[in-house]
Amino acid sequence: MNKNELGKTMISASIVLYNTPKFQVEAVLKSVFDSKCIDKLYIVDNSPNDWWRCLEKESKIIRYVHNENVGYGASHNLAIRKAIEEGSTYHVVLNPDLKFDSDVLPALIEYMDLHQDVGHVMPKILNADGELQYLCKLVPTPFDLILRRFFPRKIKEKLSYKFELRFADYEKEMDVPYLSGCFMFFRTEALVKCKGFDERFFMYPEDIDITRRIHKDYRTVYYPKVSVYHLHAAESYHSKKMLKVHIENMCRYFNKWGWIFDSERRKFNKETLKQLGYKGRK
Repeated sequence: MNKNELGKTMISASIVLYNTPKFQVEAVLKSVFDSKCIDKLYIVDNSPNDWWRCLEKESKIIRYVHNENVGYGASHNLAIRKAIEEGSTYHVVLNPDLKFDSDVLPALIEYMDLHQDVGHVMPKILNADGELQYLCKLVPTPFDLILRRFFPRKIKEKLSYKFELRFADYEKEMDVPYLSGCFMFFRTEALVKCKGFDERFFMYPEDIDITRRIHKDYRTVYYPKVSVYHLHAAESYHSKKMLKVHIENMCRYFNKWGWIFDSERRKFNKETLKQLGYKGRK
């Protein structure tokens, strides 16, 4: 396990803000503070003004950075580079629309300490009402991420059975090649090895890209013994502007990895389905 220069296990985290509602910021900060295990919390604020600079007075662990809106992954990279410089052992990427109990981060730290082959872990993700979000997925094809979003809900649900691993037991630990970016608990040495998020993606596919790159060298694991509540906005479903951003960035993703021919995608997905005992669509 990596330690900083003082020989201490250091836990860092980062949150990216952009005109984020006050109640969301307060909720995620309370979750972090109640956990009492984050040593440095980097808040990268891409909002037009630096109103949230006041957060520096809330806690000595907060490091505030006001930044131009360079994108989700690029903004977290600012924090990740600082965390690496300061000797972080584990780094947690948090959406601002999260809340979680105080036992979540300690449990994930313990899990990572005991599993040195794991580079990235995600807990169970729930809606505000406690309903499960199916955020363990195969590496997507263009059909999975672009075409199916325009289908009626009933058809999409059938298509999601395999892609979102709905056939699997979400109460059990799983090795998964694509984990959601809303809550990403990384081994920092894995971030060093993969060089962080790919900054070509302004937002949306950066979590697919980084999970699959870490998956090459480490296990990327869904760990359901602890849960996080995610107030999922799905902005691209409600805004034509964000839909355009989503599609543009997904095109960049498939230009990078391949639209039809992606041998690594085929390999990872085949291994995942075999491991989980997929028998075909119901």
